[in-house]
Amino acid sequence: MLSLITFLPLIGALVILALPKDNKATIRLTAVGSALASLAVSLLAWARFDGAAGGWDTMQLVERVAWIPAFNVQYIVGVDGLSLPLVLLTTGLSVIALIASFGIENRLKEYFFWFLLLETGMLGVFVSLDMFLFYVFWEITLVPMYFLIGVWGGPKREYAAVKFFLYTLAGSVLMLLGILALYFSSEPRTFDMVELAKQSSAFVGTRFIWVFLALFVGFAVKVPAFPFHTWLPLAHVEAPTAVSVILAGVLLKMGTYGLLRVSYSILPEATRWFAPYLLFIAFVNIVYGAFCAMNQRDMKRMVAYSSVNHMGYCLLGMAAITGTNAAAGLSGAMVQMVTHGIITGSLFLLVGVIYDQAHTRNIDEFGGLGARLPIFAGIMTVQAMASLGLPGLAGFVGEFLCFLGGFGQKDMLLWVGLSVIGIVVTAAFFLKLIKDVFLGTFNSKWEGKLSEMKGRELLTVVPLVVLTIWIGVYPTSLLNKMAPSIEKLIEHVVGK
Repeated sequence: MLSLITFLPLIGALVILALPKDNKATIRLTAVGSALASLAVSLLAWARFDGAAGGWDTMQLVERVAWIPAFNVQYIVGVDGLSLPLVLLTTGLSVIALIASFGIENRLKEYFFWFLLLETGMLGVFVSLDMFLFYVFWEITLVPMYFLIGVWGGPKREYAAVKFFLYTLAGSVLMLLGILALYFSSEPRTFDMVELAKQSSAFVGTRFIWVFLALFVGFAVKVPAFPFHTWLPLAHVEAPTAVSVILAGVLLKMGTYGLLRVSYSILPEATRWFAPYLLFIAFVNIVYGAFCAMNQRDMKRMVAYSSVNHMGYCLLGMAAITGTNAAAGLSGAMVQMVTHGIITGSLFLLVGVIYDQAHTRNIDEFGGLGARLPIFAGIMTVQAMASLGLPGLAGFVGEFLCFLGGFGQKDMLLWVGLSVIGIVVTAAFFLKLIKDVFLGTFNSKWEGKLSEMKGRELLTVVPLVVLTIWIGVYPTSLLNKMAPSIEKLIEHVVGK
């Protein structure tokens, strides 16, 4: 089942290669069809998953095949409560992003090929249980994203693509060194993540703190955690709308997921040592990201910097692993990963809607759009409120749990308390965005030039709005699937 989920998009990509490039309708339908098939199987996996039996040592839907026996490399895939929600997020957002890509006309065949290859790489990262396989899928995501930004992006697309590539590649090299260090330190030598986690009591001492730091840099570049975040705003601004949706919605989660799946599970002693430093990095992400976002007049750049802020909440919840409210913190981090993908993905789609008509994202050039475009204004306001953490919407749940976990770190209360500044600033810049764009006097230059959202645009955004409200009102539907896996991971890391 997991192999189907992972490779159905790749099959679609290969079919697209065989299609004539002028047959654009068939190419589009093939891309969406293969992504829809992957989504359907992932929904079936969600239904079959036993939430009460999850855990890093009790993976479900496992498939295991010998790959390179000489080095004990295996094709192992499986899911638990940490990975399955992210698999579902990836397949769902990919379908939405592909539909949002129907406006692409330039080199259409190549675009959809790279997009589907990217989806396969992302899914492979979330289901892999072999470190070698994990690294292969991790690197697969690098090339498609480079081309999607570099070929179909904005005016500075080449620079943005190269910066993304170099940052990620540098992090990947360090991550590879960490993986090799774990392989050569294991007995018997293995890349199996579950087996490595079972040997974690042997991975102690200064040497493995360095291994943890090497892995952390590789994952932190993707998060992005301060100070490795500088590639993100430029990449978002230059990327096409649909690519920004996947970049924010899924690619950033690969970093936080990698920390939980690899670093936390295999190096618990180094995790306990690093937790206070991670909390400080989370504080910087939250506050610095919020102030940077507040200073932007480009809507897309503002949403991009808000991602730095929101991923800081994930790090805050993860840093609570050694505190008294560790379960709340890790639950918050996982919920925040999912809800950030839903909310921020929808915000990028909405910014794309107005940019396609006005060809500008400058907040200062708008005003009074609420009366002229009430549906667009209403949806944008709901998602902005969700992003700033309004109770009753999805963004509130993850942030609340992350802070609940953070306040369980008694020796780090100062940094957790100061992180609340990020919530206030986030509320300020989103409310200002709503005021400047939708309220006040209508800018007459847009008279007769702006129209309400079209059917395809509503088709991409409305499902995300529904999920935003559903998770905000009934988060248990998500938390129940995660809880056993989170509890087992905490027991493993803190040694209880």
